[in-house]
Amino acid sequence: MNNQVSPTAPSQQSTHIAERVPPHAWFGVSAVFHYLGPSFAVLLFPAVGVLGVAWFRIASAALIFAPFTKPWRTFALASSRERLLLLSLGACLAVMNSAFYLALDRLPIALVAAIEFVGTIGIALWGLRTGRNWLAFALTVFGVALLIDVPWLIGMGGGREWSADPLGLVWAFVNGGLFVLYIVLGHRISQSGASKGVERLGAAMAAAFIFVIPIGFLDALNAFGAPLLVLAGIGVGICSSVIPYVCDQFAMSRLPRSSFALLLALLPATATIIGVVVLRQIPEFIDLAGVALVMLGVAIHKPN
Repeated sequence: MNNQVSPTAPSQQSTHIAERVPPHAWFGVSAVFHYLGPSFAVLLFPAVGVLGVAWFRIASAALIFAPFTKPWRTFALASSRERLLLLSLGACLAVMNSAFYLALDRLPIALVAAIEFVGTIGIALWGLRTGRNWLAFALTVFGVALLIDVPWLIGMGGGREWSADPLGLVWAFVNGGLFVLYIVLGHRISQSGASKGVERLGAAMAAAFIFVIPIGFLDALNAFGAPLLVLAGIGVGICSSVIPYVCDQFAMSRLPRSSFALLLALLPATATIIGVVVLRQIPEFIDLAGVALVMLGVAIHKPN
């Protein structure tokens, strides 16, 4: 791939900052904000609408990235292949975030997080090379199976309350599939280092803004008369898309894709904790057992 970048790209200081901090620490920050922002978004659904909040998330992130990453120059200097990559990532972000919020409107945040992780199992499996990592993989898979209530999914149990909402599960699995695509495309734009990855992320977010306009603009328009709602929507964008996606780039630029994918097993745990604190979604014992197994698997895993 042609890796041309603008001469006025973001300062190399971002690369230095990324290298000073362990990649696992960047991932930890991302894991917290990955669900902290959406948990605040759930509180806005009644006032702004599900797709309106999705529009605010992407629009505010695109506007914040633009002055620093100059997406117009990135697209101008990119090769045709790079432009296709950036547009693909932008479309992925727009649809993924919309599907994510449509799922959150119907299902507990911990369940959506667990389903989101399911798709990354294949990526983690691709890079497994040791018995220790196979054990870590098995523990995380079993933990996620408990979280998503696999016995009900295969017809062996009565299921929980959320099992009566198949549309919510459909949106959750759509989001999970697109999350895998986000990881793959995100790693591609991070291959030239953290600084260039953030620059390309800004360009992809600008494309996502264009893609999300027909999806959520009309819903978001209803909130423009209430300044506090607009500020809250911008806050959701900062917490949900700016902070976690930048931290993802800092981590992706230094971690193998398989290691990053397995670390994503922490997401159900962080989502469960945030669900309790922010949304008062109290987990059952089996959910806590699933989270514990997931965290144990992550602790055992050793990057290749």
